[in-house]
Amino acid sequence: MISLRRTRAVAKKELLHIVRDPRSLYMALAIPMLLLILFGYALSLDVDRIPMLIYDQDKTPQSRALVARFGGSRYFEIRGHVESYRPIELALYRGDAMAGLVIPADFSERLLSGRQVPVQFLLDGGDSNTAGIALGYARAMVAAYSGNIRAEWQIRQGAGEIRPPVDAQLRVMFNSKLKSRNYIVPGLIAVILMIIAALLTSLTIAREWENGTMEELLSTPLRPAELVLGKLSAFFLLGLADMITAMLTGIWIFDVPMRGSGLLLFAGGCVFLFGGLCWGLFLSAVARNQLLAFQMGLVSSFLPAFLLSGFVYAIDSMPLAPRLLTYIVPARYFVSLSSGIFLKGVGLEILALELGFLFVYAGAVFFLVTRKLGAKIA
Repeated sequence: MISLRRTRAVAKKELLHIVRDPRSLYMALAIPMLLLILFGYALSLDVDRIPMLIYDQDKTPQSRALVARFGGSRYFEIRGHVESYRPIELALYRGDAMAGLVIPADFSERLLSGRQVPVQFLLDGGDSNTAGIALGYARAMVAAYSGNIRAEWQIRQGAGEIRPPVDAQLRVMFNSKLKSRNYIVPGLIAVILMIIAALLTSLTIAREWENGTMEELLSTPLRPAELVLGKLSAFFLLGLADMITAMLTGIWIFDVPMRGSGLLLFAGGCVFLFGGLCWGLFLSAVARNQLLAFQMGLVSSFLPAFLLSGFVYAIDSMPLAPRLLTYIVPARYFVSLSSGIFLKGVGLEILALELGFLFVYAGAVFFLVTRKLGAKIA
């Protein structure tokens, strides 16, 4: 039977440790806000305003109409017109431009005669992801321009207006404006909780070992579960404050839509936070050294939450080995839960598996840390 009195005494002791170290307290509260600001404003997965140069050798209304399509798009930003290939090559080398459009001198002549005319699109492939997306944009614009020219040519030939047999109607669900911020901010909550949970609590028991007070604690009538819950309580309150701050910041400052149940998101966050805190305590109990415990917490919690949770990199595009590894990363399930509630407005009927895994994870890690602390002192 767990004694609330003993648990409360450990919690009070741990809370006093936090209050007496204001620098750590400020960092614990400031890091989430700093991450939100940096990732919310600086990190963007949107590919737009791609800088490009134009080499128009034709300089006719037809060539200018093609250039106008690129200039009028939000995906490209024309930085200037050049008179040879060399300025484009230099701009690509320096990083001043990412793309260059080269229109041949006989562009309008071949176009008006109904012949095919090549247009060269030079692209910096250093960033393969952005280059691939930019290439798709350019192909779509040239295809649309070609379709208009073909239709006009057929009308001049007396064939009449020819409409495509299939008219695709595009509808983007859940994130209609395709803002990457709406995807990043919900997932960032998981990263923030892992920082608070694993990295901060990974030091607490290791500090007790280094100070020589852990033997005294284990020699008291304290049960392992009481020791764990008492030490978790103070950090749990700190994590709750960070979680609520992150949610409200995402809704009010970054204007991320909250379409689902905030109560379900809060409940899932509490379970995820509890599991992360237990994992940090487990690492601290295993390492018995603050530096080693911090490094183990960084490698086993923060990095997987950042790289393998689907927060930044799509899980489906990963190779097989890391994709299988994501199934044991609890942040993957909380990112899915958070994004589903924020953007899709789904409830427990869809997210029951994610929430269930978080409960299993929290229970398993709590069992591990209590067993570890219950073992005899070596």
